[in-house]
Amino acid sequence: MNDTQYNLMADDLLLALEEAIEECGVDIDYEGVGGMLTLTFKNGSKIIINKQAPLHEIWVATKFNGHHFHYQNEQWIDKRGNDEFWHFISQAVSTQAESNITLSAE
Repeated sequence: MNDTQYNLMADDLLLALEEAIEECGVDIDYEGVGGMLTLTFKNGSKIIINKQAPLHEIWVATKFNGHHFHYQNEQWIDKRGNDEFWHFISQAVSTQAESNITLSAE
């Protein structure tokens, strides 16, 4: 993957995540600025998702830990636990929102 492909795919992922948060039915504030998306929950906790262009990765910081996702087999995969991005982010958002939330790109 070249830099242009990475930037297009990463931007698409962040936009899809914004749309999924908007449609999830739970009050989660979000702000996207310069390749970084910050989710803020009612309890004050945050999840920060940002592009790491030099590494062609997406990094996710939750209140519990950090995860690095790389693109493999048409999916963003966590280098730590091999979770697929949408599965991981649904669990992380559910935990921090204290509500069962399923997020997807559709």
